[in-house]
Amino acid sequence: MHHANHYYGHSHVLARYCGLDDRDPPRVRGYLQHGWNIGDGMAYDHEFVPGVPLFLWSERTRRRAWSLGRRQTYVVGAPWAYLLAMEPDDPRRREGAIWYPFHGWEGQRVVGDHDRLIDEIRAVEPGPVTVCLYWQEYRSNRVRQHYERAGFRVICHGYRGGRWRDLDPGFLHRQLAELRRHRRVASNRLCSAVFYGILAGCEPAVYGDPMQLAGEAPIWGGQPRIRRQWASLHGPQVDPDSARALAVAELGADRLLAPAELRRLFRWPEPTGRHPAPTVRSADEHHGTEVGR
Repeated sequence: MHHANHYYGHSHVLARYCGLDDRDPPRVRGYLQHGWNIGDGMAYDHEFVPGVPLFLWSERTRRRAWSLGRRQTYVVGAPWAYLLAMEPDDPRRREGAIWYPFHGWEGQRVVGDHDRLIDEIRAVEPGPVTVCLYWQEYRSNRVRQHYERAGFRVICHGYRGGRWRDLDPGFLHRQLAELRRHRRVASNRLCSAVFYGILAGCEPAVYGDPMQLAGEAPIWGGQPRIRRQWASLHGPQVDPDSARALAVAELGADRLLAPAELRRLFRWPEPTGRHPAPTVRSADEHHGTEVGR
């Protein structure tokens, strides 16, 4: 099982959906997409064994993968969409915005002017602001204190895990709880978190200095292509209906599989009855999505 299949607790969420032990999910016989991108859905710096299937979030991603020469691909829907299908919405009142500044990763650090970004956030967001930092930036006192001094609430959803160590099955659950307490979700780059927030009922926005990764290369067309192809999602104010339709399409919320179908693709065993099947609702009630269709 490729270690990236465990990122953010994805395999744990899918094991629970399939009626299996989510504390120790079975091995996924293939590569599971772990983040939104504008290419084939896979991390460009990962090496893949030829002939091993790719499990992608959406039909849109599958078409992009096909254009890049990937053939053994299956659309399964994003783990996030399955989590929403299992977790009923919280009816409490939402307020303010949760903001996800573009972040680095273990191999590259982000370069940008955080004070300038803070000024842009203040100019747009009228209510309380929560800033969610990636674990690297959160551990950096220099970066974190920029946002704390600005008076923002600063949080981190946790560590995504890596190389089968420091796994965090609760990552997406914490992210969902935070998104559902906010009215808006925003970032300075279109990313997974923005699509997640839209599907969780937040009003989206993408604005501000996009920053850069150290040594960043414009993979698959980079930011210029993203701003062209997903122009309607950029700006301080975005049409919510259009945004939701795009989030459903990019996360494959209209393509969720029945548990038996997902187990067959992953080559997972049948449930033993020790783990009760979760209650599943539509991942996108506004669009009439039915799980298993």
